[in-house]
Amino acid sequence: MSAKAKNKLTPQQRKATLNRVLHKIRPYSAFVVCSLLVAAVSVAAQLYIPILCGNAIDKMLGKGNVDLAGVLRIAVSILVVAAVAALAQWLLSVCNNRITFSVSRDLRNEALRKIQTLPLSYLDSHPSGDIVSRMVADVDTFADGLLMGFTQLFTGIMTILGTLLFMLRIHPGIALVVVLVTPLSLVVASFIARRTYAMFDLQTRTRGEQTGLIDETIGGLKVVKAFGHEGQSMEQFDGVNARLEKSSLQAVFFSSLTNPCTRFVNSVVYAGVALTGALAAISGGISVGSLSTFLNYANQYTKPFNEISGVVTELQNAIACAGRVFDLIEAPARTPDPEHPQKPEHVEGALEIRDLKFSYVKNRPLIEDFNLSVKPGQRVAIVGPTGCGKTTFINLLMRFYDPDGGEILLDGVNTRDMCRKDLRRSVGMVLQDTWLKAGTIRENIAMGRPDASLEEIVAASKQAHAHSFIKRLPDGYDTVIGESGGTLSQGQKQLLCIARVMLCLPPMLFLDEATSSIDTRTEIRIQKAFDAMMQGRTTFIVAHRLATIREADMILVMRDGHIVEKGRHAELLQKGGFYADLYNSQFEDVVD
Repeated sequence: MSAKAKNKLTPQQRKATLNRVLHKIRPYSAFVVCSLLVAAVSVAAQLYIPILCGNAIDKMLGKGNVDLAGVLRIAVSILVVAAVAALAQWLLSVCNNRITFSVSRDLRNEALRKIQTLPLSYLDSHPSGDIVSRMVADVDTFADGLLMGFTQLFTGIMTILGTLLFMLRIHPGIALVVVLVTPLSLVVASFIARRTYAMFDLQTRTRGEQTGLIDETIGGLKVVKAFGHEGQSMEQFDGVNARLEKSSLQAVFFSSLTNPCTRFVNSVVYAGVALTGALAAISGGISVGSLSTFLNYANQYTKPFNEISGVVTELQNAIACAGRVFDLIEAPARTPDPEHPQKPEHVEGALEIRDLKFSYVKNRPLIEDFNLSVKPGQRVAIVGPTGCGKTTFINLLMRFYDPDGGEILLDGVNTRDMCRKDLRRSVGMVLQDTWLKAGTIRENIAMGRPDASLEEIVAASKQAHAHSFIKRLPDGYDTVIGESGGTLSQGQKQLLCIARVMLCLPPMLFLDEATSSIDTRTEIRIQKAFDAMMQGRTTFIVAHRLATIREADMILVMRDGHIVEKGRHAELLQKGGFYADLYNSQFEDVVD
């Protein structure tokens, strides 16, 4: 199936997206009503001015028959009406901007809240750049289209209806010419609009793919350069760029046809009005002033068709973007927390795992028939080759994923029956991949305890051996860093993450390659701090460097999602099994 066919939305899907948009606008219905009323006042004022101008012309026809006083009165009236129209336009802009930016704000907030509740499987299967594109670029495009719709669509329709009524009042015969030619303009605009929607939808999706690729390339630029992959990366980017160029050119080309086509039809309307109006004026069926008013109305009548056709095109693009945002917002959320959650009275850290099963892909099990009993305060190390399920097991304990079968009991309570917040509040995590938010060093360390004092933060930093380098920063603990940690080294960022956990000291600890980015000397000191921190706390340690887990109370050796060996370091070495092979392989000389 082609990309175009794949991304083309059906009329039902388009209608559903439009209904969702209307639902989002509903809370601001008061502003919508105000916008309609103000638009009506603005249009009425603009339509009244041609009548005044026509009356002024009739008062100036004939030699010596110029009613100067009447003309001056009309001129003052025109100024007053113009001022009312200007005020109405300003109020219209205020209302429309309030609606548009409130709706776009709500969409972004809802999208961000949704991300917080999405399962990790969704985030793992969608590029982060594509999600960012939906929340930023697509919402911006939607807001632009919505603003244009409120600003030009309402006033355009009202102008068409108003001018048509006034023209019927002045001369029904000439107005009939306008009515007969009007459907042609509508047919042309509708024909083009139907074909541009699918093109704009494809353009939007391709733009999201491009954003994802850019984000991926920038994030891994060092690796790209190190492996000389610049050429392949550029080739891939050129491919996406070419598809975006093609879809954009098609969308812009067809949408650009709208204006000249409607202008041609409008010119036909104006010419018809001018011809029939001139014949009517010659025969005495209409005054010169009324003809002038009629021609003015004919011009005003045709202009909205050009605007509406452009608005319709932009709305097609806006709806396509809105559809992508709603796809994110309406993605299946994770399993909700129970209505009546259970919680251990006091978390001691006793874990019981029974018949645990899990797979990322159906019919391809990763963890199965996993059973484990951990007493409070025990240190459990998990080792095994890459891809055996170590980190997945930790993710299951944290409920980042829910198991396909079996159960995990914390102090006798099934973790499925607990709120995720209660579970995670009982656990401190230090991951191999560090994450720091944009803010001060102090804010990053105090993430788990925002109310912590500076003295407590400093004490935790000293335990994590982070205090010395923090003091050397320009503003110490008040130094502002970027979301990626700024100029901090990977090891320094890891120390901050460790200090973050040391500040909270929860009853359970999960350390997933926590010291992987730290030099050996610092690791020894950190390990001593960990030893003190782990006293009396249930701890799970995932490690590749087996020398760091020799003091563990229990070592789980995993392979292909199963526990193949279990015991203490000395016991497992004595067995001479899989663990012994793993341990000894780290100290053997590699011979080519």
